[in-house]
Amino acid sequence: PEASATRTAGIDLSVGIVATVSAFVCATLSTLWGVGPAVLVALASGLVVGLANGIGIGHVRVHPLIMTLGTGLIATGCLQVYQRLVINAGSEIPGFLVALGTGRTAGMPNGLFLFVPFAAFILWLMRYTGFGRLLFALGSNENAAKLSGVRAWQVHLALYALSGLIAAIAGLLYLGMIRQTSLSLANPLLLPSVAAAVIGGTSIFGGRGSYAGAIVGALILRVLDTMLTLLQMPEGARTALFGLIILAVTAIHVRIAGTR
Repeated sequence: PEASATRTAGIDLSVGIVATVSAFVCATLSTLWGVGPAVLVALASGLVVGLANGIGIGHVRVHPLIMTLGTGLIATGCLQVYQRLVINAGSEIPGFLVALGTGRTAGMPNGLFLFVPFAAFILWLMRYTGFGRLLFALGSNENAAKLSGVRAWQVHLALYALSGLIAAIAGLLYLGMIRQTSLSLANPLLLPSVAAAVIGGTSIFGGRGSYAGAIVGALILRVLDTMLTLLQMPEGARTALFGLIILAVTAIHVRIAGTR
């Protein structure tokens, strides 16, 4: 989600809480309504937040940082209220999510068989379709894009709706990996997701970056995180390091842009 949002000089700070809401809703509703409806409602929750972000950013013209922060806080409050309503219902993690999150086939993680076609689809969407080109156009110069006939608010609406849906899917997969629910399940993933996009070459000022680069950035962060785990570095120090990485790479982008 972050790699797509930053292409338009935006950012989506709601992805962490959207993933958490999706996972929590799915686990709790599975005991009440069954797995199928629970998954659909979980995905719908991400889509609703994404649409709200898209309307606020594209139509009302609220800055992406403020809009996504606000919707994230609203979603957090709604999740806390929802948690009180279903506190006695218990939770159940769907078996297929556990299989996707922790199972292996032919020695390879099952999640990989979902990730590869999904990544290929996003790469195709961003590189070979008009939607991907519109994202670059808005990120490079939104005013010029509007003058050329681009309906910016529609692009923003589609972008953030897609971001919310992807975050909801990620929350379900993360639920299968962790096999437990909490009100802050996926929140720690927000900073690494931004760092992965920035390390992969996506400029936070828009108009530059790729989904493939974000994947490479995520792999680099994964290797770095494994090394820090072996060195027994505290979690707080890792978070600070990710923040420093974002600042350093952003400074490099600013320097490069200033020399052009």
